[in-house]
Parts: sequence; C-alpha cells; structure tokens
Amino acid sequence: MLRPLQNLFRPEDYPDLLVGLEMADDAAVYRLNDELAVIQTLDFFTPIVDDPYEYGAIAAANAMSDVYAMGGEVVLALNIAAFPSKLPAEVVTEILRGGAEKVAEAGGVIAGGHTIDDEEPKYGLVAMGFVHPDRITTKAGARPGDVLVLTKPLGVGIITTAAKGDVADPAHLRQAIENMLTLNRKAARLMQQVGVHAATDITGFGFLGHSAEVAEKSGVGLRFFVDKLPFLEGATDYADQWLFPGGSCRNQEFYMPGICFAPDVSEEMQMLLFTPETSGGLLIALPPEKWERLQALCDVEDQSYWVVGEVVEGQGIEVLS
Repeated sequence: MLRPLQNLFRPEDYPDLLVGLEMADDAAVYRLNDELAVIQTLDFFTPIVDDPYEYGAIAAANAMSDVYAMGGEVVLALNIAAFPSKLPAEVVTEILRGGAEKVAEAGGVIAGGHTIDDEEPKYGLVAMGFVHPDRITTKAGARPGDVLVLTKPLGVGIITTAAKGDVADPAHLRQAIENMLTLNRKAARLMQQVGVHAATDITGFGFLGHSAEVAEKSGVGLRFFVDKLPFLEGATDYADQWLFPGGSCRNQEFYMPGICFAPDVSEEMQMLLFTPETSGGLLIALPPEKWERLQALCDVEDQSYWVVGEVVEGQGIEVLS
C-alpha cells in the first residue's frame, strides 16, 4: 500500500526527512536545522468510553503518544473530527474540551482543525512536536543485551470491550480510563535524560504487534516473560471469559508468523498480548548500564515501570512463561 508513495517520495531526494515512509515508525520527523527537527503525527478514532470529555482527552493523549515515543515534546495540535449533525452541541463541546485540556496539560496548544458530518463520532489530533535531530528515538535501534522496559500496564483493550458489553466491573473500567488519560510525557523526558536505543508506544497493534515492529526494524530478537508483564486488574479475568475485540484476531493473524510462544503460555494469554491497546505505555530498549539510572529517575519522578524482557541475537519474538 505504501510502495507507490515510497517511489514518489524517495529518501535520497529529501535528505531532511529523517523518518518517513521507508521507516514506518511512530511518526514522521523532518529536520529544520542542526538543532531542531519537527515530529508530525495524526490519530483519531470512534468513542472508546461513554463520557464525552474523557473520550476527547483519551483520543488526544493517544495521538500525542507518538510524539513521545520519538523522544519529543508536543508544541502544537489541530483537531480532526467527524460528528453526526444530530449530536447535541454540548456533547461536541465536551469532546473538544477534553482534547484541548489534555493538549494544554502536555504544554501544547490547539490552533484549529477540521470537522465533517458523519454518522459515527470520530475525534483525534494532528500533533506536532520538537526534538533534537540527534536525539530521535525510533523502533530501529534496539541491540542485543538491551533491557526492555514497559511504562504502563496492559489490558485497556479487553476491559473497554467488556464495558461495551456491560460486563466490566466499574472499578476495572475506571482504572483503565485513568491509564489511558495518563500522558507518556514524563516517561519520554526520562528516557531522553538517560539516552535509550529504541522505543515505541503500545496502541492498536497490541503489545506483540508493536514489539514485532521493533524486532523487525532493529534486526534483533525480543524475549518476553509473561510473569513479568503488568496487567490492569480484571484484564486476565476477561481474557479467561474470551471477551476479546475483533482487533485481537486481526493482530494475531498478521503478527503470529514471527512469534514463538512457550508451550505453557495459554491461548487466552496469547490473545491478550495481541489485543489492541489505546494510549498505552512506552516500550523502551536500553543498555543494562543505563537501566539503573533510568530506574532511579523513575522512582524519584513517580513514573511506573516494569522490566518485561530482553533483546537477543536473532529475529522475531519469543514469549516465555
């Protein structure tokens, strides 16, 4: 699908396009000068929660996450929205207010946008950030021996799916919402202070989908340990009830060929790791000698973290119990 565009916009013709179509990374990066590069990304989706304000805030946090995955800071955003003409004005206002206040929390500003009529609401952002050209974090830098660190627990996708079916515990849903509302800004700042080899954010392709992209782009293997993976309360229970969204199967079908599960990793756990996440955490690869410093910074800044695996020689992903 991308090949015609790759042929039209060849990297050798655009030397200042530091990350573009050929990389398929979290966002595009364009160098303005030796000290400054622009990160550009876009994301939007249909409502994931019932509350309009929280929907807008979550959609904004999710869109800005790609900027943080690249090691940048958000400075500017534009709304992108589609709303039914019959949707009450106060609902639209709350969605936009949620997005605006989340962008303000990130230190950025919303400067406009575009809205069209559509039968189903959709909302998100075009987000722009800044980063030093020499400090861009991509999926392509992981090296054998690196420690793999995750900054948010998993399970948002299956919990929100359970909520849509009116079978989720309200406490579980509340925890998932708070998880989605949390920006990756602090985690991005801390990884920039330390200097890491690679990073990505965990969103629609699920934990294993985004991890597979890191393995492929970096030319390495990743090894994860199920007993070290963090999950939101209720996520594994809903997995046992097989309450997976359709995206779990699509991710499994696409990414399964490059993944090897230990025999004792249950089918439910496998599917949970393929389940789409929204506004998930950062998966960071960094050398062991830098991990202790990152851990210390996270402790001081009250940033959550879990060591979930390691980078190894080879290719693909190995999931052990």
